[in-house]
Amino acid sequence: MAPPNNPTGFSMKTFTDAATSTQWRAKDPWKRNEAWRYTGPFTRGNRMKGAFPGFGIAVVAFTGYVIVEQLFFAKDHHAHEHDESAGHHKAL
Repeated sequence: MAPPNNPTGFSMKTFTDAATSTQWRAKDPWKRNEAWRYTGPFTRGNRMKGAFPGFGIAVVAFTGYVIVEQLFFAKDHHAHEHDESAGHHKAL
């Protein structure tokens, strides 16, 4: 059975062939308008840097906190005072 006549004369095959041709892509009218998305502060690398804005400061602050805690607030471990067989509680 033959396809029905198209009253508009529109051919989808002709349209897709024209839209996917390299000549059409070279003459893309929106190419200039879309170029800003991929340059300057909008590059992929710059967008990833901005994803975690305070991460670097947080790492430095946490490292400083751990160093100060280990140097000045270290708890003395008195391992010689505990009897390992009794656990944490003294047997009666």
